[in-house]
Amino acid sequence: MSQIKRVAIVGGNHGNELTGVHLVKKFQQYPNLINRASFETLALLGNLKAIEEGKRYIEKDLNRCFTNQGLQNPQLSSYEDKRAKEIQQILQPPNQPFADVIVDLHSTTANMGLTLIFCDMHPLLLRLGAYLSSINPLVKVCINQESKENGFLRSLCELGFVIEVGAVAQNILNAELFQKTEQLIYAVLDYFEECNQGNIPQTSSPLTLYKYIGTVDYPRSSGGDIQAMIHPQLQFRDYEPLNPGDPMFLTFAGKDIFYEGESTVYPIFINEAAYYEKGIAMYLSQKYQEIV
Repeated sequence: MSQIKRVAIVGGNHGNELTGVHLVKKFQQYPNLINRASFETLALLGNLKAIEEGKRYIEKDLNRCFTNQGLQNPQLSSYEDKRAKEIQQILQPPNQPFADVIVDLHSTTANMGLTLIFCDMHPLLLRLGAYLSSINPLVKVCINQESKENGFLRSLCELGFVIEVGAVAQNILNAELFQKTEQLIYAVLDYFEECNQGNIPQTSSPLTLYKYIGTVDYPRSSGGDIQAMIHPQLQFRDYEPLNPGDPMFLTFAGKDIFYEGESTVYPIFINEAAYYEKGIAMYLSQKYQEIV
């Protein structure tokens, strides 16, 4: 395995997700916390204007602005498109080493615990996920292979990934989740340090993965108005099995709407506040195990 030379920790891609914002500010103030002997670590704030205004974004979602086409298009003039180009210049400076790893910090109103989201089945990331979940059973690992084309920040490098933490409300700091995220980041950095030294930590148990298979929207009227809510029996039950015939939504009149799929799935990002505008009530995933 080639040496990891630069690691970037980015918080505040969404300005109202304060866990990442304040962790990055802490790391900027106390860089010794993230310094490791064998690589450089950069702490970077993402959407500066949105952070200042306490919003997810100003004009458009910054975490959808990192497509190759968008980054190469000088005509795109929104604040987020310009900021995406600035971030790319920082992480991929001309004629200088690129960031080998991007750790993109996010928080969610869904009950996702400590979740790692990978773009693909990169062997090093899978080993990292297996190690972290073996030392902390709260860690879950998701694979979203479609995300490489969706303009996410993590797609800028081969070893880019997200740490998604919840449930925590927007524009709120949760001390317990803040500390758990901080400790997880240190474990990630220590893992890469050990790898650079040739001491790759080994795990004996298989890695449990949750692979995205699609999204589900809220039931809506012909005019687009939401007609039902997440069912109380499903709310906050991310990563738990949803079986055919289980209640999924509850109409405003109190009628149950049931899951009509043919097989058991595992919903995640259930009732994420930021996804209402995207037409997503939850992601569905398949659960399986991988030997790494």
